[in-house]
Amino acid sequence: MDDKIRQYFEENFKEAMVRQDTFRDQLSLYIRKEFLVDICRDLKDNDEFRFELLADICSLDWLGQADKTEGRFEVVYNLYSIKHRYRLLLKVRLPGENPEIDTLTNLWQTANWLEREVFDLMGIHFTGHPDLSKIVTPDDLEGHPLRKDFPLTYEVPQFSWNKNDPPEVIR
Repeated sequence: MDDKIRQYFEENFKEAMVRQDTFRDQLSLYIRKEFLVDICRDLKDNDEFRFELLADICSLDWLGQADKTEGRFEVVYNLYSIKHRYRLLLKVRLPGENPEIDTLTNLWQTANWLEREVFDLMGIHFTGHPDLSKIVTPDDLEGHPLRKDFPLTYEVPQFSWNKNDPPEVIR
């Protein structure tokens, strides 16, 4: 299947390709962000591939390690074809200042919460998202805790659910 995908990209999205790599038999394609939605739509609707499932979206912060030409952030889209039992990783690099990319919520409903999580924890903005709001961190938290430049602090967590109730004694 790797060869079919490589050939497909060579014929249809050659200008979108930045590079490709394979690690532990897993193909990853680095693409330009402006082609993301078109590529995903094609991969989902193409009868030869049928990537019906957006299994995950995650992101990395390459602060201090990134090649300046590639960008600080990397967004990884984990696509899965149930028909072929095949996984493909699409990777997009974004700049450190104002990182944004188009939403995939119009293609897969799972993108809604996955994009909100990446937004909340890394601060990557998904243009066109219907409700890009926090999903994991408290509303009053400023910043994005998975960024490498987020200040490290220690704070005792406050649990208020049964704070004033005496402990139950089990006999």
